[in-house]
Amino acid sequence: MAFSHDHHYAVRVEWTGDLGTGTDHYRSYARDHTVSAEGLPDVLGSADPTFRGDRSRWNPEQLLLAALAQCHLLSYLHHCAVDGVVVRSYADDSTGTMRTEGNGGRFTEVVLRPRIEVAEESMRARALALHGPASRDCFIASSVNFPVRHEPVVTVRPAD
Repeated sequence: MAFSHDHHYAVRVEWTGDLGTGTDHYRSYARDHTVSAEGLPDVLGSADPTFRGDRSRWNPEQLLLAALAQCHLLSYLHHCAVDGVVVRSYADDSTGTMRTEGNGGRFTEVVLRPRIEVAEESMRARALALHGPASRDCFIASSVNFPVRHEPVVTVRPAD
């Protein structure tokens, strides 16, 4: 039986980069901002350093990549749990490619590279296969208009 629910999210993004003259020209302001949500620690944001941002702060491109990697992780762990695959560790070194064109740009691809350890050799093939349904069910990946590829590696780490 199919059902649907609306889920609502709220964040506040506040620009903190007025250096005294506002945005009177391209180089007169910092791209710094704060992302906040009720009850959560703030995220200090800026633009990518290529676009005059502060490299010590998160940029939107990194946050998009992180959202895709997090969503896949959570979807994948769910599928493993209900399918009897015991995951012992999961780490993902993801990359994304964005192409700029004129004054705009767009992501052209994201590659997720999860490295997973499972409890038994008999789980390895299923652990690899579950990336398909995890990708299909990832809310963020379903919301973007560029490919999100997966290059998983699964190894075995029995219980200590």
